Amino acid sequence: MSALSDKEIKNLEKKASEIRQSIIEMLVEAKSGHTAGALGMADIFALLYFHALNHTPENSHDSNRDRLVLSNGHICPVYYATLAHRGFIPKEELMTLRKFGSRLQGHPHRDFLDILETSSGPLGSGLSQAVGMALAARMDKNPARIFALMSDGEQEAGMTWEAGMLAGKEKLNNLVAIIDRNNIQIDGFTEDVMPLEPLADKWRAWNWHVLEVDGHNFEEINNALEEAKSIHNRPTMIIAHTTPGKGVKEFENKYEWHGKPPTKEEGEIALAELRKHD
Repeated sequence: MSALSDKEIKNLEKKASEIRQSIIEMLVEAKSGHTAGALGMADIFALLYFHALNHTPENSHDSNRDRLVLSNGHICPVYYATLAHRGFIPKEELMTLRKFGSRLQGHPHRDFLDILETSSGPLGSGLSQAVGMALAARMDKNPARIFALMSDGEQEAGMTWEAGMLAGKEKLNNLVAIIDRNNIQIDGFTEDVMPLEPLADKWRAWNWHVLEVDGHNFEEINNALEEAKSIHNRPTMIIAHTTPGKGVKEFENKYEWHGKPPTKEEGEIALAELRKHD
């Protein structure tokens, strides 16, 4: 298993902090957008794009690249910010989020930004898209790995279960899914709206290899991704326990921040807090 060095962890922490700061700046400028989930997934996006994925600005259209499907498209500020810091798009373009004609739509739209693998927004559709990609890659004998990122709220959607069952039946070992288990959705806490537990057992029942990690611990996330490479007879599901609004105490664990942006004043406070740890 390829372990992360202390230097690599420090670099990933720095990248995640920079991504979070860009998220706040984007949302303040746009005056709309989703805060909690975007901040909560910054560590996972940093690890994926700065360490784990075979997907770089140089090979962004290579047929053998890894694919990332963001099913919970409402957290796209973290996706766009990561792409900018990784060099796929200009950083100054981040300030066009949600503006008319921008490539950075409020939900990812491939017709606007062709380095995206899919358009997303309707919750529950991303895993189905990823399963199709994984099946196609296997048929083509393509070494690409497919990564599907999902919210926990969309585990309430029937399409998610249909895709999960098919992936397990087909033993898609080239597919890795990550659930952002932050326990919130727009109407409240998931266990109040529609209880999901025992979530891991549900996925095991459909022949998935299931791992649970701290979604802010780079070593745990990396170890899970490395372990997934050794699983040859089933897809892997990583349930990442994250803190919504991570990095800004005023936003953390409050479902009210699921779908609203900070004001200019709240943004200044949030940026000051994030920069303290740089």
